[in-house]
Amino acid sequence: MPKTTDRLWNREELILAFNLYSKTPFGRIDQRNPEIIALAQILGRTAASVTWKLSNFARLDPALKARGIKGASHGSKREIEVWNEFNESWDTLAFEGERLRAKMLGQSVERLNGIDERELPTEGKERERLVKVRVNQRLFRSAVLAAYGNRCCITGISVPALLSASHIAPWSVDSKNRMNPKNGLCLSLVHHRAFDIGLIKITAQFRVKVSSTLLKIQNDEAVETFFGRYDGQPVRLPNRFLPDPKLLRRHSRLFVP
Repeated sequence: MPKTTDRLWNREELILAFNLYSKTPFGRIDQRNPEIIALAQILGRTAASVTWKLSNFARLDPALKARGIKGASHGSKREIEVWNEFNESWDTLAFEGERLRAKMLGQSVERLNGIDERELPTEGKERERLVKVRVNQRLFRSAVLAAYGNRCCITGISVPALLSASHIAPWSVDSKNRMNPKNGLCLSLVHHRAFDIGLIKITAQFRVKVSSTLLKIQNDEAVETFFGRYDGQPVRLPNRFLPDPKLLRRHSRLFVP
């Protein structure tokens, strides 16, 4: 397919573009980015065209606007429609983006996402369900870590193997927000565990609150190093998909005083 910037973007192309936007740190929205180049080749477009489209989505991102960061100054009605669709149905459209990408590459969605098919049922609805769950879990992690620049929002640690995309409202409790990156925090593994069991919380004002259960422990240098020093401190905010204060307030019910 010849590369062009002239033809209008259709809905499937915009879903693919938003899929990549959600996984790409804002500072890497650049036509030299290999992932942008790869998508441009799939779509038969130029890397500059894809970069511009991702920048168009950035202009719609409230988290970027709050930080005074602007994407492209102009865009289309179709971009707004796809943005709104994702924000209403992350669970469905995130997977749809991967399905479309796999189809255009002539691969299975399982292979594209590194899923070991030996661990799946041979066929049927249960296989479909498991594939969607695993793909979506992978996409959620990618979107959340990209939003935080691959750094723990409390400590700033940037070792990928030590980072987790933590759900504010648990996966098992809030099906509507399972894939919503505004229901995510990038935390180190130890802070993820402490958050899940209520030993720390992030307030709706985006500050860390540490349980007195931890703070009253005496003569434990690790507790002070990993928790005490951060009590009351602001978290590092993401460059997109700001955590939903309503979900943070709901999580606060789990907090151990």
